[in-house]
Amino acid sequence: MPTTDAVTLAELETDPHPALARLRAAGPAVWVPVLGSWLVAGYEPAVAVLRDARTFTVDDPRFSTAQVVGPSMLSLDGAPHTRHRGPFNRAFRHDEVQARLASFTRAQAGRLVSAIEPHGEAELRRTVAGPLAVTVMAEVLGLGHTDPAKILAWYDGIVAAVQAESAAPGRGGAAGGTPAFAELAASLRGVIADRPGSLLAEVTGPLTVNETISNAAVLLFGGIETTEGMIANAMLHLLSSPGQLALVRADPGLVPAVIEESLRLEPAAAVVDRYATRGTDLGGAHVPAGDKVTVSIAGANRDPAVFADPDRFDVRRANAGRHLAFAHGPHFCLGAHLARLEAQVAVETLLARLPGLHLDPRHPSAPRGLVFRKPPTLRVRWDRSLAD
Repeated sequence: MPTTDAVTLAELETDPHPALARLRAAGPAVWVPVLGSWLVAGYEPAVAVLRDARTFTVDDPRFSTAQVVGPSMLSLDGAPHTRHRGPFNRAFRHDEVQARLASFTRAQAGRLVSAIEPHGEAELRRTVAGPLAVTVMAEVLGLGHTDPAKILAWYDGIVAAVQAESAAPGRGGAAGGTPAFAELAASLRGVIADRPGSLLAEVTGPLTVNETISNAAVLLFGGIETTEGMIANAMLHLLSSPGQLALVRADPGLVPAVIEESLRLEPAAAVVDRYATRGTDLGGAHVPAGDKVTVSIAGANRDPAVFADPDRFDVRRANAGRHLAFAHGPHFCLGAHLARLEAQVAVETLLARLPGLHLDPRHPSAPRGLVFRKPPTLRVRWDRSLAD
């Protein structure tokens, strides 16, 4: 079978793109021993895997998130997936997001930028990108009065439990997330009981209370992790590209294009896993039943067969919107419209309010991460004497 022992975890976590280009050239699906998985790094085979949930499923005991928070739309396929996802669909439509959350998001972004504005420098992940993602998702789920620090503590506990379960399936690693998830679940039960007009109260009925809580948990933490990464990556790409930044400053209407091109170049969620339900052929490689198949969104988004000059950040790229950063098929990201809104508002607000905004050259800011990719820190400076 097509295989490679040359790829290391360190390479995939730091700068995976040269390795992904080699793997994409080697074949549509290549066995990567360090991942214990077939890796798909081309655009067309990635689309084929993501749209075929019957052959490549998420519904597998090795899917560690479900072991921590319970079954949800994230970890189910077929009719159960539709039943879990359906009640949430309306709230995340584009028109609903704009009507209910656009003003709130702008106000929160303005508040966060106002807090850093006088200082002339900041670390944007922890002062703007992360807090905005937490605050907006808390508002969506009825947790607006909960201390964001508490939500982040729950997040850290549950993520640690998911990682422990992934590293040692079935060995009790998930138990570490029990206190954090229990606290979150108690707060969500309060929303369901006390706020009859809330989203969670509306979906409880079609779903049981426990099912509502499991789905709310994956929405909350997916929305925090990926949206923070979207904002940080977009600012990194823009501030690293003086020519592109000049275009956007001259025409702020290009900000939505900035977000799409940034999502293509460095998706916040770099890979998604599926499990083969039967033995199948994938681009000439035989994938046995039960094998894990890892779709590299990062690799597919730089496939030169689809995206010309794929390693270049180009805000005028005509087909940037074909990226797979929100996945494809039945598990296309439910919160895509909301994530785009948050990222666009954050970038617009930062550029408008912080004159001369630029990366702080004293601090490196390259993205890192195997599954979720973003700069560990994103330190910037601006001319505070000209700020509003």
